[in-house]
Amino acid sequence: MKIYNTLSKEIEQLQPLNPPNLSFYSCGPTVYDYAHIGHLRRYVMDDFLIRTLKHAGFKVKLVQNVTDVGHLASDADLGEDKMEKGAKKYQLTVWDLAKKFENHFYSSMEKIGNLKPDHICRATELIDEQIKMVKELEDKGFTYVIENDGVYFDTSKLTDYGKLARLDIENLKAGARVETVEGKRNITDFALWKFERPGEDRAMIWPSPWSERGFPGWHIECSAISVKYLGEQIDLHSGGIDHIPVHHTNEIAQSETVTGKKPFVKYWIHHNFLQVDGQKMSKSLGNLFTIEDIQERGYHPLALRLLFLTAHYRSEMNFSWENLAGAQKSYERLISLMMSHQQDRGEVSQGEEIGDYRHRFFDLMENDLKTSEAVAVLWEVTKSDLPDTAKVELLLEFDQVLGLGLDRAEEANQELGNEGVEETKLPAEVKSILDQRQQARNTQAWALADELRQQLQSMGYEVTDEAKGQRVRQLKTSE
Repeated sequence: MKIYNTLSKEIEQLQPLNPPNLSFYSCGPTVYDYAHIGHLRRYVMDDFLIRTLKHAGFKVKLVQNVTDVGHLASDADLGEDKMEKGAKKYQLTVWDLAKKFENHFYSSMEKIGNLKPDHICRATELIDEQIKMVKELEDKGFTYVIENDGVYFDTSKLTDYGKLARLDIENLKAGARVETVEGKRNITDFALWKFERPGEDRAMIWPSPWSERGFPGWHIECSAISVKYLGEQIDLHSGGIDHIPVHHTNEIAQSETVTGKKPFVKYWIHHNFLQVDGQKMSKSLGNLFTIEDIQERGYHPLALRLLFLTAHYRSEMNFSWENLAGAQKSYERLISLMMSHQQDRGEVSQGEEIGDYRHRFFDLMENDLKTSEAVAVLWEVTKSDLPDTAKVELLLEFDQVLGLGLDRAEEANQELGNEGVEETKLPAEVKSILDQRQQARNTQAWALADELRQQLQSMGYEVTDEAKGQRVRQLKTSE
């Protein structure tokens, strides 16, 4: 298995710290608002990686945090906590807000076919561990306190700060961020523990050695959670490319300082952004679409998943309703094929052609997740001269890493609205051809059965074979 490592800027052969076990930390959601399709793309790409790793024989342990406190509106450690801001917007307590949007996030993950993490941990569940880590940093001489603000990490005491993002520290000026905290010694210093401001009256507050009322900084939670569940060193850590210069850079600084320079993460994985109609996603443009928006327009969530496969995780991707419509048609084709041949399953022979498809597909997925090229191989299989049995079994094997739900084709077919047409409502000519086709299947005249299926399709009807018999649906005419 090969993967691009942001730290080395190279595609590397994956060599876990403790093979075949593989520790994986994924930066989770800040649960102050609805998860949108930009979030979905990032976590779906994580899921493709996890499924591929498991198929390749690794025993993956996935840990994900839920940020329910401490994420300020500004990376410069200024502004309102996003949770407090969200609570005001939705007129909820911060606790109810966190519960509402955590549930929405994981409901969205389930709908789009993602595997569940092995451990999900909220930042508010490990406050003591975060305080302990800040205290260890203080004892090592890497912190200072800004009165009425918080405890900060002194980045000037590290010779390799910013190595992940290749930051040019000497040329970073305070004015580059427009705003900064008064009292910070260096522009790159960051908050480990924040103090409640006078008159703020925060809902999420805890006592600490530095103040009676305070709360953790955003970065410290990921270090504390990963140590608790995965240990001081981990194999893989993923997130969006926006996490590279600040959040992940600061995670490395505090984690490796606490552990005495042990490399915190061996492989850093970062996903690129999703645009909508060529524009950045934003509330002002009204293009922060959710999974519910996708469904309300009549699209299947797994059609969106199939669409995400068409772009590499390190490339920026553009979403449009037009390309989602194309993905929906492609997904319907896959489901229709699986429905047509679901009774033709059996053990696949290891012929040269079958082995070539299998080798090419998994080689692409295991070489830095070349998803679009791998999906091209999948479509080659559907159009090939392979026996139906081989097609179905290959597609099901491919789906172990794609997660398109091809093993639940009948359920997906119903969700797509393909319920079928009652026999009494079918034209007499269609009924006649269906009878001929059933007789052909009964006598194992498969070539004739396929010919009759094609004839029905040319007449605007699609037939699939189920345990209870043939199901017919009338194809939609193009608008």
